[in-house]
Amino acid sequence: MSKFVILAIIALIGVFCDRVLGKQDKQAKILVWLVRGGCIVFGFVIFASTSFIYVGKDETAHMHKIYLGKDLTGGRIIAVNGEKGPQAKTIPPGFHFSPLLTVINKIEKIGVVTIPEGHYGYLVARDGTPLRFDQTFADPFSETDYIKMITDAEYFLSHGGQKGPQTSVLTPATYRINMYLWEVMVGEATEIEKGFVGVIKSNVHCRVDFGNLKTEKPVNTLPIQIEDMAGEKLVAPLVLVGGIGIWDKALTQGNYYINKKAYVVTKIDTRVQTWTYMGGYKKRYIFLKVSAEGQIEQIPSEEEIPIPDGASDRAIFTKTEGWDVPIEIRVLVQVTPENAPFVVAAVGTIEDVENNILTPSIRSIVRTVCGGTLHLQIPVLDEKGNPVMENGKIETKSAIRQAKVLDLIENRDLLERNVEDMIRPEGLKAGVSIKEIRFGDPIIPPELLVARQREQLAEQLAKAYMQERAAQEERVKSEKAKSTADKQSSLVESEIEIMRSKNLATAKENDGRGEKAKLSLIAEGQKLQAGVLGNDKVVELRKFELLVGRILTLLENHPEILTAALSNPQKFVPERVITMNGNNGGGLDLTKAAAIFGDLLGPSGKGGK
Repeated sequence: MSKFVILAIIALIGVFCDRVLGKQDKQAKILVWLVRGGCIVFGFVIFASTSFIYVGKDETAHMHKIYLGKDLTGGRIIAVNGEKGPQAKTIPPGFHFSPLLTVINKIEKIGVVTIPEGHYGYLVARDGTPLRFDQTFADPFSETDYIKMITDAEYFLSHGGQKGPQTSVLTPATYRINMYLWEVMVGEATEIEKGFVGVIKSNVHCRVDFGNLKTEKPVNTLPIQIEDMAGEKLVAPLVLVGGIGIWDKALTQGNYYINKKAYVVTKIDTRVQTWTYMGGYKKRYIFLKVSAEGQIEQIPSEEEIPIPDGASDRAIFTKTEGWDVPIEIRVLVQVTPENAPFVVAAVGTIEDVENNILTPSIRSIVRTVCGGTLHLQIPVLDEKGNPVMENGKIETKSAIRQAKVLDLIENRDLLERNVEDMIRPEGLKAGVSIKEIRFGDPIIPPELLVARQREQLAEQLAKAYMQERAAQEERVKSEKAKSTADKQSSLVESEIEIMRSKNLATAKENDGRGEKAKLSLIAEGQKLQAGVLGNDKVVELRKFELLVGRILTLLENHPEILTAALSNPQKFVPERVITMNGNNGGGLDLTKAAAIFGDLLGPSGKGGK
């Protein structure tokens, strides 16, 4: 504006300078022409400075027309036909010349728009055709017009571009756009991680091009009524891809530039998940201790078990045989990609399914099963109480009885199967597949186990006592064997002596028997002799025989006597004459015989005289 005023002043000076100078002589005329020439040059310079512009490579020149144009009408904001106001046309980088460009227009240089990687540009048009009554967002741009609709404001406004929030977005790149027309907001792209799917709730009815989801604008926009997988009354209204509502197909793994204003994406984890119900109870113990005297003592104790981090909820309490028994449970669940839209439409997120549908059902079913009746297969017994065999297998029969606390240990697999059979239909109602249910270690009241534990401990103590006793006996045997080995030589000698004494005893016994037999024979012979010689003669003869036997024994034990006798033969010549007494029947008198032997045995030179 200031340059335009200066230019006008210069023009006036050039036109009216001769009148200001008055009477014109030759010098005055030269001065006038000099003034006019200067005004022309100065005016040209000022005119030229208002008629060109230079735009940098990362800029776009926006024009706001002030003069020489009509006013905008009909609520328009952006001028397409040269009206005053923000212009649809922009000036690209470089040098540009247009008469009085900067005088007629207010020029504003604005930097280009850059959308970084992993983000998208959300667009709002300040001008264009108004949205229809059934629209929340403008119709998306076609593939052929996408770039021109965004970068050419004149094309956008003249080809049906709609005012307001756009469905189409700017993908990562650099754009030279008319910022008088567009408002750009940057948002993060939608990433569907591995093991997840993206369920889309659409706010627009249009064609779709999202990778694996690509379709033209659907004609049928009515909801598809899908019943739950268990065939119950729970239904989920889904729509075809491209309709307004929750689409019946989900986005798979990938990175998508989705307008989060037009499309709400709910990520659903399709991997197998583990829900745990643990902690939140008081665990009691009864410890058994064996005293030095062998007595079993009971020591009670208790422990507070907190709910661990990451657990879905506390342990499930059941009432079995009047006992409150907490049971820790692990549940494996999975949502398939095909069921994910149904889950979102019928319930919400997987957390909603867990908290609002399955956790209450799991608690109720576990209480029902563990506190109800059991259908068991028990063996068929014969009259003697032995199992009946059929084809090499034990024959069984069905039986029904009330569940017991110890069934949590002895029939855990049966209880788990019963819970699974009842909970799976409940999961299918919400589109969730129950893969497995497993019980943790049951928290059985210790009073029910202490009798069995005492019995087991007593048995173990008895076995330990028997083993210790056997070990002690073995130790005694070992010590005895060791002592025996140490005294082996003495034992051998004693054993030999025992054997010798036994042999001597046997020999003596044999000698006695022989002597007995001998004496018996002698007695018979003597009896016969007595019958011939008479008893007195037989007695004398026996005495003589005994004497001779003793002499021979003496000589046998002392041979030196015989040697001495032979070395003195004169001893065999009797010096004394002994006569037989005729009165005695010519027999040898014992005294006389003794005298003879006395002489024989007497010392040499000193015999009887």
